[in-house]
Amino acid sequence: GVTLFIAGFTVVFVAVTILGGTFGYLLLQYANVLTRVFGVVIIALGLVFLGQGFDPVSTFEECPIMPKGRYGIMREYMKSKGTLGRDMMFRTCTIQVNLDFDSEADMVKKMRVALALQPVATALFANSPFKEGAPHGRKSLRSHVWTDTDPDRTGPLPFVWDDGFGFDAYAEYALDVPMYFVYRGGEYLNVAGQSFRDFLEGRLPGLPGERPSMKDWEDHISTIFPEVRLKRFLEMRGADGGPWQLICALPALWVGLLYDEQALAEAWALVEGWTAEERQDLQDRVPELALDAPFQGGTVRDLALEVLRISKGGLQRRGHKEAPFLSELENIAQSGVTRADRYLARYHGEWGGSVAPLFRDAIF
Repeated sequence: GVTLFIAGFTVVFVAVTILGGTFGYLLLQYANVLTRVFGVVIIALGLVFLGQGFDPVSTFEECPIMPKGRYGIMREYMKSKGTLGRDMMFRTCTIQVNLDFDSEADMVKKMRVALALQPVATALFANSPFKEGAPHGRKSLRSHVWTDTDPDRTGPLPFVWDDGFGFDAYAEYALDVPMYFVYRGGEYLNVAGQSFRDFLEGRLPGLPGERPSMKDWEDHISTIFPEVRLKRFLEMRGADGGPWQLICALPALWVGLLYDEQALAEAWALVEGWTAEERQDLQDRVPELALDAPFQGGTVRDLALEVLRISKGGLQRRGHKEAPFLSELENIAQSGVTRADRYLARYHGEWGGSVAPLFRDAIF
């Protein structure tokens, strides 16, 4: 499925498993229908749906707070863990895509490939250069926000590359991530910072003597926010929010890379030899520079062109006419001009130092 997460609100646009031959057709038709529905709502309520990765005009204080118990707990706890966690909650927008695996070994290979190439997706989808009405100095401010949100539950998960990594290792990692809450009787109970391991032993200070249910575990792992999140599927979390073309492009990119055996093998061969330092350097540089970030004697643009070649080959071999969904990304990679680059050029040129035209040029 494809999910658009908008600063505390999760809108599931497409709930189809990306396996069947009807994927491309269904996604396009769903997008067309939803665009018409949004058009009616926008006209009726005077709203604008903006395709950006970070709120370009509002201060944190101006953002409305969704009245949901877990967000109140998270908002207060995040102040103790980093400086940008509340920005993540209230001012960012991402596109996410969930993909299946068919065995533990399949999960491991796909997760390693996805973590290594997540910065490439961040670069291709870079679309958040503005903050409070002016450039911020980064092409994906949304991605940068995650670097100072909460180090206990974010990042590129270097342990995934350790020998023997699998389901057990990820579960051990998740057990050590501090809790936020326990849901009981229709209320979120604040246990922020407490240990799920203690919960398993009946020693949770917030609920002494009680042990967790499977639902408690599912709630807990939903509060872990790495670049690729493991649940019963793999969740790709590296892309900025954007217009329909990019929303449709994200599943195509990852399906092409991960759902074709030859493409997955080629992608693995591409990243297998990267050092931990190279992977981290890529993660660190892309939020600011996007496709212009240097990498292995070239740039991320060079890497993106190769990744798109592999993905396109995978989609073509699947035989479901999905490759055209990559066309927007191919244009970005070939030109080297991301959405962020395009809007920054307009800001410094025809927009005359104003972000107001975004509400005309960057709407769905």
